[in-house]
Amino acid sequence: MVDIIGHIGMGLIWLTIVGWLAYDGRTALGFVALGIPFSLLPDIDLWLSRAFAGVKHHGVVHTVLFVSVAAVVIGAILGKWVVPWLQRRYLSGSGVGNQYAYGIGAVWVAGLAHLSADILSAPDIADSIEPFWPIYRQSLGIDVLWYNSPLANWGLFLTGLVLTAVLWWQVNDSDSAVTA
Repeated sequence: MVDIIGHIGMGLIWLTIVGWLAYDGRTALGFVALGIPFSLLPDIDLWLSRAFAGVKHHGVVHTVLFVSVAAVVIGAILGKWVVPWLQRRYLSGSGVGNQYAYGIGAVWVAGLAHLSADILSAPDIADSIEPFWPIYRQSLGIDVLWYNSPLANWGLFLTGLVLTAVLWWQVNDSDSAVTA
């Protein structure tokens, strides 16, 4: 598990790449903005463990199953209320397509980014995760990144920022080319 800034960085990386591949211009940036808060979604277990005995960090909420179910539920809510607002305010004339798929996709990609960061950094101070539970019940941890490593955490974050900035500049260049 990387630190919060590392999870946000990994979320930026995944969301920017997927957003760039799936959408054009502002719609790709909207995808990143919509999804980034959910790059911390699996760590909801840290809060749940305070309220419910037996909830373990890196347990069931650190699985593809949980991320997928949460993405459908949260993404549908976003697709119903937030994505239309984004379209009216910031993405006018954009190619969002299905608003629900856009919301679900943003949450799902961000959640999977979190799991990938935990796979790369566990088990330095936390248990490895079992991302494919209940189908595959083995823990998975590659331990390439160290949790408290400023280089790893800030490296992920700065990489995500650079990728997002490149996307931003591409959008602004294409917007200025259209208006010129």
